[in-house]
Amino acid sequence: MPIAAVETGHYRVPLPVALSDSTHGTITHFEVVTVRVRDQAGAEGVGWTYTVGAGGGAVADLIGRHCAPLLLGQDADRIEALWQRLWWGLHYGGRGGQTSMAVSAIDIALWDLKARRLGVPLWRLLGGHDPQVPAYAGGIDLDFPLDRLLEQTEANLAKGFRAIKMKVGRPRLADDLARVKALRARLGPDMPLMVDANMRWTADQAIRAARAFRDHDVFWLEEPVIPDDVAGHARVLRDGGLPVAAGENLHTLWEFQQLIAAGGVSFPEPDATNCGGVTVWMKVAHLAEAANLPVTSHGAHELHVHLLAAVPNRSYLEAHGFGLDRFIARPFKVVDGLATAPEDPGHGVAFDWAALETLRAA
Repeated sequence: MPIAAVETGHYRVPLPVALSDSTHGTITHFEVVTVRVRDQAGAEGVGWTYTVGAGGGAVADLIGRHCAPLLLGQDADRIEALWQRLWWGLHYGGRGGQTSMAVSAIDIALWDLKARRLGVPLWRLLGGHDPQVPAYAGGIDLDFPLDRLLEQTEANLAKGFRAIKMKVGRPRLADDLARVKALRARLGPDMPLMVDANMRWTADQAIRAARAFRDHDVFWLEEPVIPDDVAGHARVLRDGGLPVAAGENLHTLWEFQQLIAAGGVSFPEPDATNCGGVTVWMKVAHLAEAANLPVTSHGAHELHVHLLAAVPNRSYLEAHGFGLDRFIARPFKVVDGLATAPEDPGHGVAFDWAALETLRAA
């Protein structure tokens, strides 16, 4: 069915509580860029991407100014062909980054449209392995005092989570270590505790930190170094003694291939909203499976529950602090540590467009 319309929106969404990590500092809002793709029969698919407070306007402009003309009149069901058309149409102006975000949002919308037209949930269309996916609460809490960190953890446990992630990367490793020790004491010996450095360290610093955290049974160390340092990731994984999760800042399939091939990651962590959409996320999951690695996710849990439910090598789903609960019809829920992929056609995320419209960026 030919594509008849492509509509984009750009919204600036304030956070109820200011969040913080080691590289972005204090985060007071995020930006959501949406795409609505309609075919000539009137069926619609919805996709989105997001940024940490900046750059959303460039993504929206790319979609409206450059991507839409490449899509109009094309067959909406030929998603791989459309992905290639978009990628090579934008390639010379910049591969990865905002280009990948624009392509991601459109690709998500195309998969949603296809699944809706077929009347099946996205996770079934993509493979349908297991609708129940273990989930962890991804705290963005580096600057929280310890009592606030523990209060957040109590609230997440009350919401049904049975795995917790906290931020590390304070100026003094001793401070990080004290907080990890306190959270492990609260969670007990059996509950998974992940830590996330948000690219803060050099490889040597990350190895030192990993060795310090080992005694507290940390499930994984996330983003210990910058994403460009593939050799550094491999050193940290080899010498630090902890599994490494990484990939939320990788924006192409080939970057994931290089990191996996180098032995630099234990848990590849693609984000469908910035790596190239559902199309690329699934390819990364299959790359990980071929390397006998579990795949995890970053953010956008309302979408990623479908993708993890589709593949046999799924690990944990991250439930991110940038959740869209205030702007969707059915907020995300976790029961006894598990999220369940919905049975609605498509990805099932129905935006409250009227509420979002009040936050439209200028």
